[in-house]
Parts: sequence; C-alpha cells; structure tokens
Amino acid sequence: MSVRLDEIDKKILRELQVDAGQSLDVIARKVGSSKTPVWNRIRKMREAGVVGQNTMILDAESLGFEACFFVLIRTSEHEADWQGKFLKALQERPEVMEAHRLAGEIDYILKVRVENARAYDVFYQALISEVRIFNVTALLSMEELKFSTELPI
Repeated sequence: MSVRLDEIDKKILRELQVDAGQSLDVIARKVGSSKTPVWNRIRKMREAGVVGQNTMILDAESLGFEACFFVLIRTSEHEADWQGKFLKALQERPEVMEAHRLAGEIDYILKVRVENARAYDVFYQALISEVRIFNVTALLSMEELKFSTELPI
C-alpha cells in the first residue's frame, strides 16, 4: 500500500531519519512549518505505517560486537513446518540483526553481529542443532564501508 506524501511530509521524514530525537520545534523550523501541524503529520504517518518505532542506533564495535558475519544459507527443506522452525530459531537469537529470504541459488542471508569468531561458532552450532540446513557459508565483514538506515526520499 502506497501512501501519498507531500513535500513537507518528505522533509519531516528526512529530518526524522537523520535524528528522531530532535524536538518538534526544531523539525518545524527546518521544514518551514509550526509545531502542531508537524505533530499531526507525524501522527498520521505513524497511523498509516510510514513511521515505525523510534530507536537508537548503537555502535556495535564500542560495545564489544566486533565481528559481523553475512551467513548464506541453502536448504533442501521448503515445507511450512521447516520454515516455521527456522523463523522461530532466528527470532530467538539477538545476534541475527537481519534475515532475508532470497531468489536464486542462496535461500536466505543473515546479518549476524557477535563478539568474535568463537561467538559466531556458538551461534552456528546452536542454529544447526535446531534446524536442518543443507549448506552454510559464513562471510566475515572485514570493514563496513557504508551504513545507513535512511531511505532516499
């Protein structure tokens, strides 16, 4: 479902993406409006599902999560029961930052944040003990070149 946004809505969204902790007064001044209309627009966009929860982005490395693995998974299992067990296993593991089902030769890709390679192995052993997986390839990110949560609106 697509939501119609005017230019002021888009300006508000750009500001929220940069810093959702800004006061309504600051956002209103930056977008050329006043506080109440900006609040009403944000409320409407939240009700429409355009704006989700407000969170903080933490620095993983400064908190000791120095290893980022991209895990490529191929499976020979495609029935609903297996998918349910797999999804449950992913949801129960906070190390899994993202999980995507793919088209092509690889069925799933996971972004996993852990302290080090040993912590990744603990994650991997737990995952394969719960869910049957045909093939797993883990790729260690050597350096994050770009990270953004901002959509190009």
